[in-house]
Amino acid sequence: MDPRSVYLDHSATTPLDAAVFEEMTPFLKGEYGNPNSLHAWGRRARKAVGEARERVASLLGASPGEIVFTGGGSEADNLALKGAAFSMQEKGKHIITTSVEHHAVLDACKWLGTRGFDVTFLPVDSNGMVSVDDVSAVMRKDTILVSVMHANNEVGTIQPVEEIGALCRERGVMFHIDGVQTAGHIPVDMAAVNADLFTMSAHKMYGPKGVGALFVRKGVKIDPLVHGGGQEMGLRSGTENTAGIVGFGAAAALAVKRLEIGEHLAEIALRDRLINGVLEIEDTELTGHAVNRLPFHASFLIDFIEGESILLRLDAAGIGASSGSACTSGDLEVSYVLLAMGIPHERAHGSLRLTLGKDTSEADIDYVVETLPAVVESLRALSPLGRK
Repeated sequence: MDPRSVYLDHSATTPLDAAVFEEMTPFLKGEYGNPNSLHAWGRRARKAVGEARERVASLLGASPGEIVFTGGGSEADNLALKGAAFSMQEKGKHIITTSVEHHAVLDACKWLGTRGFDVTFLPVDSNGMVSVDDVSAVMRKDTILVSVMHANNEVGTIQPVEEIGALCRERGVMFHIDGVQTAGHIPVDMAAVNADLFTMSAHKMYGPKGVGALFVRKGVKIDPLVHGGGQEMGLRSGTENTAGIVGFGAAAALAVKRLEIGEHLAEIALRDRLINGVLEIEDTELTGHAVNRLPFHASFLIDFIEGESILLRLDAAGIGASSGSACTSGDLEVSYVLLAMGIPHERAHGSLRLTLGKDTSEADIDYVVETLPAVVESLRALSPLGRK
């Protein structure tokens, strides 16, 4: 086996940056104070949390008082959706989202549907993009919330959130964006996207796992999910994860620097090198929008194979990747995102996602492009799907 190790699953999680770990370390050891305590230990922890809040806010062009720390992106999504729905249920109970959202949004919306809310799940086109006109067409007098992801985690398509946000602002409807895949990777400004609520996750941007944030625009009222000591402006009770929050702040500060020097633009050339190399393989197709996609994201359909098999072969070759198909209890479950895009069930089985990181090199990409054809050929030779 080639000794090279190439991790191309950064949409799933990113490695903890060494500089982030260094900033977290004191709060994992000697600085153990509770940020809510009045003594010196507590004051130092509280100061660190406040500085992290400023750094995360700076990444979004927001004010620190608009950042609520949570236990992760999924919790932030649930706080946004359930908190907004229950706070506005006297005004109306209609919610709009799309059919390709992350499960944290989809499942929260489905749950709200069992609690008396009426949820519209909009279709997407063959690129995985929702139509602004469709959003407008289904809006009603009792519509209280629209939730659209900024970019899709499976196919990388960036949604027209600016236009949808402007529409929501015009109609007086609250707008939530799941920005877990975009925050820290492309420039994001809360004023530009017209967001009332915006979800983030630290571990998607070289920070620690188990900490996320929800931007709550000043003046927007939502109900809390967790009641208790009233931490996080009363929206997320519980003693703060100081070390994690400090790490989130450090990761956000590093992301600001990378975006300022245009590292995300440099990723595009490397991503396209990968895309062009993979598309040299016969019966292979790019999924997601060709242009309006994340700069680090490449996703494909590879006909006549199953995604699970290709992941195992790539792993044996030292390449970390992912697939839209998930093996659960021995059954291969096809990606609901790909099916929503109109991709036939049998083709959706052969999905492959390769997502780059800040340390991915040309040599890494070349290794993947050199390795993949032989992997695909060997699997096709064994596949009962085979070419006809």
